Formats: sequence, structure tokens, C-alpha cells
Amino acid sequence: MTFRMPAEWEKHSKTILAFPTAGYTLGDTEAEHEAARKTWASVANAASEFEPVTVVLNPGDEKIAKRYLSSAIELIDIPINDAWIRDSGPSFTVSNKGTLGAIDWVFNGWGAQGWASYDKDAKLASTFAAHEGAVISQSKLVNEGGGFHVDGKGNLLLTETVQLGKERNPNWSKAEVEKELHAQLGTKKAIWIKRGLTRDYEEFGTKGHIDIVACFTPDGRVMYHDQRNPNHPDYLVSQEVREVLLRAGMQTLAVEAPETLKDDEGYVDYSYINHYVLNHGVLLCSFDDAKDKETKALMREAYPGREIVLVDARELFARGGGIHCITQQVPEV
Repeated sequence: MTFRMPAEWEKHSKTILAFPTAGYTLGDTEAEHEAARKTWASVANAASEFEPVTVVLNPGDEKIAKRYLSSAIELIDIPINDAWIRDSGPSFTVSNKGTLGAIDWVFNGWGAQGWASYDKDAKLASTFAAHEGAVISQSKLVNEGGGFHVDGKGNLLLTETVQLGKERNPNWSKAEVEKELHAQLGTKKAIWIKRGLTRDYEEFGTKGHIDIVACFTPDGRVMYHDQRNPNHPDYLVSQEVREVLLRAGMQTLAVEAPETLKDDEGYVDYSYINHYVLNHGVLLCSFDDAKDKETKALMREAYPGREIVLVDARELFARGGGIHCITQQVPEV
């Protein structure tokens, strides 16, 4: 059997999320707890309007989770540290025989960061994959789902500072990383972006995940985060990304960054690229920004026939991620 990872816009059997349980994601105060739970639940509940949703709960969290989550959502108890299931969970594939597969990457807390606890999350992918009855492929590569993007036709997007970073795979060559990714994902061509967005290299960042930088679209283009304000450090990053994509022979779709430049911590990495594609829908990050509605219209063109739903993602980005980072698709087989 050979496996490939389908594009996100291909048919799903379900969407999975995890529910915040502890640490910096949940926060220190009751107000922060409330904000985190409401934000994660708003994404899960919105997704459940389009397809089945399963939410992973840390044992003991069921009672509180039910206060926030739709009764239509399936709940499953699995020990977890955190709630960024795109990264800690499995990456699902399908075989040429119609079998569901799941890749269990090595998860080390986004490069063994000091604040990250990941002893439970490192086991989540295999545990959840077994629950889904998937054929599990154990990879030796340190990797996360937010660190790559596929078009289902052999192309792969990723950044040099993630898979090639000393924090994850210090002894792997670029050729070795590509070989492993192609073997696991069924891809053939890797397009390496030099770096991610600037904020993503700060304390709670991922050191350059691609899923706030660029992604494929169903018509074969690559949409990319286009920061047009020269005062923002991502202005140069956006230019660099565009140049790499054009050199790789890709058609591009510029998605203008929100007008918001800063929050209390500095320059933001607010990005519309970090959306999630559902069966018949798209969950699009909103930031109470003038660009929200304009981007919603652009997404209607990029994803024809799908309803575009805006979900406030500011609490997610304050914690280091977005809508795509907390969701994961299970493809239909």
C-alpha cells in the first residue's frame, strides 16, 4: 500500500480538536481560562455546523467542557498537556487501497521549548490514530502538522527554520528531511520558504510554521501572507516568500495582512492564511480589523461553493497560534 496526505479541501470524515486544560494556553486567571475555553469552543462549535467533530479532553475536564461545547460534538478522554492538536496530533493519510493512515511524528514541544510540557502530547498521535482505526506510521522526524502544507498532488510547502532547525532535527540533512517527508506524505516536490513570520520566533512561537505564511488553494495557486506596511518586520518576509514561490514556478495569490500592526507585546503575526477548510465551509480568522470582510470576499473566490465563517482569533494568536493550529482534518476513505 502507498499512502498520501490529501489536501485539506478534500472530503473529511470529521474534524478533531483538543480542549485547553493547563499551562500558558489556558492561562493563569479565571478570566484567561474563560477566554481560552470560549475561543477553542467557538471554533469547535462552528466546525460542527459543517461536519462531525471530535474533541479530545484531558481526563477530568468533561464536565467543564460540556458547558462550552455543542452537544453534537463527540468527546474522548486522552491525557494531554496542551490543545494545539494540529501539531501534537496525527497527520492523517489515505492509501491507494482506501485505508486510513496516520503519521506519528516525533513531537518535542516545538523544539523542546522551556515552557512546553509534552510528555502526554508526545503520545497523543498514536493513541488517537488507534482510536480511529488508522494504520500508524511511526516517523523519526521531529515535526508538527502546522510545519508543512500539501496540495494532495505531490507538492509540499515548508520552512527551513522548522524541520531543519537545530532544536528539532540537528543531525538531519535537507535531503534526508525531504526523503522522509515525501515517503510519509506521498509528495514529490518540496518548496522551502526561508523563514516564517517574525512574531513566531518569540517565546511562545513555533520558530516558523508555514501555516501562517502560505498555503495551497484548490485551483493550484499558493496564497501567501502579504504584509504591505514597510514599518512591520514581516514586510521583508512577505517579499521574500513571494520571490521563492515565483522562482519555484508557482502562481501566487497575495492575501493582505490585517491593518493591525501591534498588540501589547509588539508587532503581531495576525494572518488570514491560518484558516481551516471544512466540508462546504471555511473558518477564517478575524481580528476586528478593517481587512476582515475584504478577506472574506477573497476567500469566497479561492474556495468556491464554500461558506466563509469569520471567527475571532485574537485570543488564539495571543497564545501563539490560530484556527488552523487547533484543528486537524480526518480524510474520508
